[in-house]
Amino acid sequence: MTDNDEILFKEEDQGREAAPAPGAEPWKILIVDDEADVHSVTVYMLSGQEYHGRKFSFLHAYSAEEAKAVLREQDDVAVILLDVVMETDDSGLLLVRYIREELRNLAVRIILRTGQPGKAPAAQVILEYDIDDYKEKTELTLEKMLVTIVSALRSFSFITTIEDNRQGLKRIIEASSDIFERQSLQKLGCGVLSQLTAILRLKKDAVYSHASGLAASGIKGKSVVLAATGEFCEFVEHPIEDVRGETVHRALARARNRPHGFYCEDGKCAWYFKSRTGSENFLYFEVGRALDENDHDLLELFFTNVSLAFDNLFLNKGIEDTQKEVIFHIAETMECRSAETGSHVRRVSEYVRLMALKYGLPEEEAEMLKLASTAHDLGKIGIPDSILNKPGPLSPEEYEIIKSHVQRGYELLSRSCSPIIRTAARIVLLHHERWDGEGYPQGLKEEEIHVHGRIVAVADVFDALSNRRVYHEAWTWDEVFEYFLEQSGKHFDPCLVDILLENRQEFMDIWELYHDDGEIC
Repeated sequence: MTDNDEILFKEEDQGREAAPAPGAEPWKILIVDDEADVHSVTVYMLSGQEYHGRKFSFLHAYSAEEAKAVLREQDDVAVILLDVVMETDDSGLLLVRYIREELRNLAVRIILRTGQPGKAPAAQVILEYDIDDYKEKTELTLEKMLVTIVSALRSFSFITTIEDNRQGLKRIIEASSDIFERQSLQKLGCGVLSQLTAILRLKKDAVYSHASGLAASGIKGKSVVLAATGEFCEFVEHPIEDVRGETVHRALARARNRPHGFYCEDGKCAWYFKSRTGSENFLYFEVGRALDENDHDLLELFFTNVSLAFDNLFLNKGIEDTQKEVIFHIAETMECRSAETGSHVRRVSEYVRLMALKYGLPEEEAEMLKLASTAHDLGKIGIPDSILNKPGPLSPEEYEIIKSHVQRGYELLSRSCSPIIRTAARIVLLHHERWDGEGYPQGLKEEEIHVHGRIVAVADVFDALSNRRVYHEAWTWDEVFEYFLEQSGKHFDPCLVDILLENRQEFMDIWELYHDDGEIC
């Protein structure tokens, strides 16, 4: 792939027709005439002929009504040889309007053939009806018939190619929109497979994708399968070397050496690109039909957009990792200042993630909330140690100083544009609000308090009670859960208290995993 942040469009070769795919379907020609001899003569004249490697297939209708029935079932008819006078003097002309206006079929080429030109003068018909040619039956010799049909098929081929390109580009735009919304490598890989299937209309063909470096499985330096379908599903999160089949590895090796990283032969296709971050990415898929030039153009455009999506994701991940590192360093700094909190920050973050998931928040939001919650006491960095670590009760003046940590911490974070840091700012500001409106700093109540603040409030107090502090000994589990039951609807959101009580063992397991020596209940 190129290093340019541009969507690439392949230049069209002027005047060149794409080579036919092996085993291509024949051109469908519909003969509409009330005279059986006309059908027989037409088939006799055109039998054995072909255009662009595709033979002719004939459909028959002996009235306008029969033709309507055929066209409703066959939407890929290329040419219609249409008589004007059948049931009525204008039944052929009315059929033309039905095709163009009701069926909205603008691609099929319609050639009027009439033995009674006086019933439908050529000049009038050409002007008033959307037809493509007008012939008298007597003038259609074998040579003229073949020229007329080939000319019509050439027009039909160009029209359908343009429409296929239009629909393909529409699918590319829709697919790219979906791809760029993916926020993880795993989901991006799945999205690529899903959209590729839609673009190529794959059926049950096996498909798989993988990337290296920052792969979700965390196997550093190895190419790892990110997403798969069909027979490759068992290899998700496994090194690419584990995938069985010489065909796969040969296709990937050949794709690596191609100018655009794309290889396809005998239905076995592979795509390779190396992102700016140095991560090597592969896509292997199988198709049950030969890919034409239009398919190749769409795939090249699609893969270009996908490579940009991967690059953007890697860059965003780097920024996100930096933000996480900053927040963790802040949290560690706070832990060092407080004599008794130990692993308080780590435990609270784990409680928060668990409660967020139980509450029904998406996994990505729960992960962000877990990270952001580590900064919930950031404002205490400006509180004197004599107050922060005071073993006895605080005076009213000291309590006011403690309360100021909320606004101070919020002001430190609120100007950031980072979603994670803005979430942290919200938590800092709200985690001391109470469900009954008696909290601080704003005295918000019930759902006026963002759910992030309500979750962290429960997690913070749960950890403070279940561990020793300079001003109290650790409570027993029975005392902790009894307190939350008592404060449901007062200090805490009743829904969150129910989650805590119903899943108490999971919260206790987190405490057990991360508690400090000497902190026992």
